[in-house]
Amino acid sequence: MAEISLILGGARSGKSTFAEKLALEDGRPVTYLATAEPKDPEMAERIAIHRQRRPSSWRTWEGAAEELPSAVSAQSGVLLLDCLTMWLTRLFLAGEAAEKADEKEWFAREAEIRSLTEKLCAAPKNDTHLIIVSNEVGFGLVPPYIMGRRFRDLQGRMNQLCASEASRAALIVAGYPLWVKGSAPRPDERSGVHGE
Repeated sequence: MAEISLILGGARSGKSTFAEKLALEDGRPVTYLATAEPKDPEMAERIAIHRQRRPSSWRTWEGAAEELPSAVSAQSGVLLLDCLTMWLTRLFLAGEAAEKADEKEWFAREAEIRSLTEKLCAAPKNDTHLIIVSNEVGFGLVPPYIMGRRFRDLQGRMNQLCASEASRAALIVAGYPLWVKGSAPRPDERSGVHGE
């Protein structure tokens, strides 16, 4: 049976590092699903740092945002999606709906993104562990501009959707997990990993 773990956290909370540790402890081959695009020098440097930190044995998938659910269904083992927020950002910025659409048009676009997110959560094959890293954006101030408010709402709703499909979810605070759904996986629950 497929398994989903949702790892949430704020900026620099340690969520990616925690998710990478979870993937390593699983013991199966890992595919890293990279969702960021190097559109400026800062992002290119961040991506390079992430690449250097990952084990060389991990495979990496980088592709078009709309192709992510299909990529998940084509893989097996451990899939580490880092991160949902970057994926949603790419979908959010496609076209002009995020900024120029009226509320009715925006809700139609959000419904399309929701459908893709549902496909993403339904995509893992049996015996696959999908680990989704995502930002918790609901603790801050209300953004003063429409795109910020729309994205914050979209992110919150898609986090809720992923959490509802996940077998476990953790909020990472200062590098430590608070399990808000389920509990930490035990190493001896996985094939190829033996607890002592």
